[in-house]
Amino acid sequence: MKFLGLNPNHLELVAPCKTLMNRLSQSTILTVCLSAATIWIALPAFAQTARRPMPRSQVQSRLLESRLLDGVTAHRDLAYVPGGDGRQRLDLYVPDASEMLPLLLWIHGGGWQGGSKDGCPPLRAGYPQQGYAVASIGYRLTGQAPFPAQIEDCKAAIRWLRAHADEYHLDPDRVGVWGSSAGGHLAALIGTSGGFEAFDVGENLDQSSGVQAVCDFYGPTDFNVFVTTPRYEGHAAAGSPESKLIGGLVLENPEKVRRVNPITYVDENDPPFLIVHGRQDATVPLNQSKLLFETLKKAEVSAHFHTIDGAGHGGIGFHDPSVSEMVRNFFDEYLKRDGNTVGEPAATTSESTVSNTSSSQQSPDREPRRPGISWRKVVASQDRDRDGRISEKEFRGGPALWKRLDQNDDGFITKSEHDSEMPTQRGSRE
Repeated sequence: MKFLGLNPNHLELVAPCKTLMNRLSQSTILTVCLSAATIWIALPAFAQTARRPMPRSQVQSRLLESRLLDGVTAHRDLAYVPGGDGRQRLDLYVPDASEMLPLLLWIHGGGWQGGSKDGCPPLRAGYPQQGYAVASIGYRLTGQAPFPAQIEDCKAAIRWLRAHADEYHLDPDRVGVWGSSAGGHLAALIGTSGGFEAFDVGENLDQSSGVQAVCDFYGPTDFNVFVTTPRYEGHAAAGSPESKLIGGLVLENPEKVRRVNPITYVDENDPPFLIVHGRQDATVPLNQSKLLFETLKKAEVSAHFHTIDGAGHGGIGFHDPSVSEMVRNFFDEYLKRDGNTVGEPAATTSESTVSNTSSSQQSPDREPRRPGISWRKVVASQDRDRDGRISEKEFRGGPALWKRLDQNDDGFITKSEHDSEMPTQRGSRE
C-alpha cells in the first residue's frame, strides 16, 4: 500500500466501512487502489478530449446565425395544425419592434418530395433587419400525401399566422410569399387561388389565406405543357416529381393536372407577381414562367417577368446583387408602401446576364473554393439517412459553402449541384 502513497489508516471512513476494510484481504485493497489510480491518471486525458475545440464549420455556422438573429426573436417549430404531422410546422423570425410588421413567407423547393424549412433565403438575406417578419413553412411531402395536401398545408400556415398576428406583431394585411422550384409553384398557387375555398381546410377558417404579393422563382405552372416540352418529356413518367405530386401520370389525368396548375385560377383579383427564371434551366422549362406571365397579363394583373441569361435552375445569377435588389424592391413596394401610391396594373419584363464577376464575387463570409471532392466520397461521409442527398443538418461545411452549393435553396445538395460547383479532380472516380 505504501508504494502507492496510500495508507488505509488515513482513510476517513465511517465505522461500518472501517470494519469492512479490516476484513478485506491485502490483495483486494491493492486491486481497489490500483483501479482508483488508473481512473485518476486517465482523468486529464478525458478532460482534454471533452475540451476539444468546436469544428471551424460549426463555429462559422453559429456566428452566421448569431449575426442573422441579432435583434431578432426566433420561434422555431410552431405547429400550425394542432396534433398534425411533424412537417406541418413553421419557423418564425420576428425583429424587435413595437409596430405591426409586414410578413414574408418562404416556401422551400425539393420537387414536393424533399426539402426543408431550415433553409430560409429571406433570413439569410437580412429581411428581418429591414423590418420584415419572416416565416419559413414546412409542408407534407408526396411520400406522405399527394396533392392537394401541400397547398392545404401552406394555406393552413397562413391562416394560423393571421390568427396569431397580435401575438407576434404581424400585420395581417401585408403578407407576401416567395418560393423556388416546387416552392415557386406553391407560392404561385397561393397567389392565384385566393378565391378557391376548397384548398382551405382545417383550423382558423375565419382567417384569409390570401397574400398581397408573390415572388415565384422558376416554379412549374402548367404540367401538360411542361411534360410535353422537348427535352423535358421525362417528367411525364410515373416516377417523376410531377406524377408523384398528383398521384398519377400527368398526361392521363387532365382533371388532376387542371387542379394543380396555378394558371387555372388566375383572375383580375390576384396580387402582384414577380417571376424570375433562368434561360438555361434544365429542370423546369422557361415556358412555365412565360405562360404564367402571359396569363396574368391577360387578366390585367400586375406582373414583372425577369429572365437570367446563363442561369440554370437556381444558383449563379439568382444571387446577383441586382436580382436581390429587384426582389427586395418588389416586396417593399407592395408590403411597405402607402396604399394610395399603387398605380395601374402593368405587365413588364427585364433580363440580366450571368457575368464572370457574379460567379467569382465573394462576400465577406464566403469561403474560398475548395479542391474537388468526389460526390461518392461526400455521400459516403455525410449522407447519414442514405437518400442520395445532403441535407443542411448533414452538411459539414460552413454556411457560405452551403449557400453556394444549395443552388435552388431547397434545403438539399444533389449530385448535379455538387458537380457544378465542386467538380471532381482529374483522375478521381465517382
